[in-house]
Amino acid sequence: MDKQYKYSDIVLTPEYSECTSRSECDTSVKFCGFNFKLPIIPANMQSVINMSLAKWMSQNNYFYIMHRFHNDLADNVAIANAENWKIISFSVGVQDSDQDKIHKIKKRGNVIDFLTIDIAHGHSKKMIDMIKFIKKELPSTKIIAGNVATRQAVIDLANAGADAVKVGIGQGSPCTTKDKTGFTLPMFSCTKSCSSVYIGEDEDNLNKVPIIADGGVTCNGDITKAIVAGADMVMAGGLFASCVDSPATVIEINGEFHKAYFGSASYENKKHRNHIEGKLNKIKNNGMTYNQKLKEIKQDLQSSISYAGGRDVSVLQKTKYLYQ
Repeated sequence: MDKQYKYSDIVLTPEYSECTSRSECDTSVKFCGFNFKLPIIPANMQSVINMSLAKWMSQNNYFYIMHRFHNDLADNVAIANAENWKIISFSVGVQDSDQDKIHKIKKRGNVIDFLTIDIAHGHSKKMIDMIKFIKKELPSTKIIAGNVATRQAVIDLANAGADAVKVGIGQGSPCTTKDKTGFTLPMFSCTKSCSSVYIGEDEDNLNKVPIIADGGVTCNGDITKAIVAGADMVMAGGLFASCVDSPATVIEINGEFHKAYFGSASYENKKHRNHIEGKLNKIKNNGMTYNQKLKEIKQDLQSSISYAGGRDVSVLQKTKYLYQ
């Protein structure tokens, strides 16, 4: 049995650099035909992102995915259209009520650039059926499907019509799936396994399926490691929930301010106790706004690019690493 590795098991090897300043390094990425400033996405969770932050990120060329909990998808999409957001990116489930929301968006003639089909076990018939349904109803919308953790799952969802796949099962800090069910895969190995899927009409016309690595990010350096493993985008929750302007509730503990960061399958999010696979984490407030945190991530990623010996994010796809 091959050993599976998480981000903390990996160290990256520095290479010769001709950069005169790290600030020269380009952190921008292309994802599903769109250009964004950074390869980072705040997790589509209630304690991480809300409509005002989603609008701000859209207008400032950062990618985001608005969560699907306790809000009306069609009404929020209508608001984003009326306010002329640059990129409109939301989440949806796989129930009949979710199909009704898609019908409503189509009936109103609203544009939606990205729809993330967001369920716990994405390698499933209900996911594949929903991909096909959205492709039929909203053919110009890019579909992100997840979460999954195997190469075969990426192949199946891409063949069903997904434009990108979100990978990671049970690796987020507020997720208890690995403890309650035993199912999980460490994120570096999971991302590496899932990141080399190519599909197309014939062998001479194959395209790589874009991957979002979701879970297990504990520091900015893990974003770099996820890209080294093959991720096109990286999703992080706690890094953003801990920001001063995140929607996470402020909690004071022994005179210090913390934020209430909870999983999507937690009681705090579901408001009931059926099939709970998440918990509440009380994380220390990082003292930064979203804007400041994104600037910090950019600067750290620029340093990573410099250490890798390149000038843009693409060099990280060729970076050497060691298991420790």
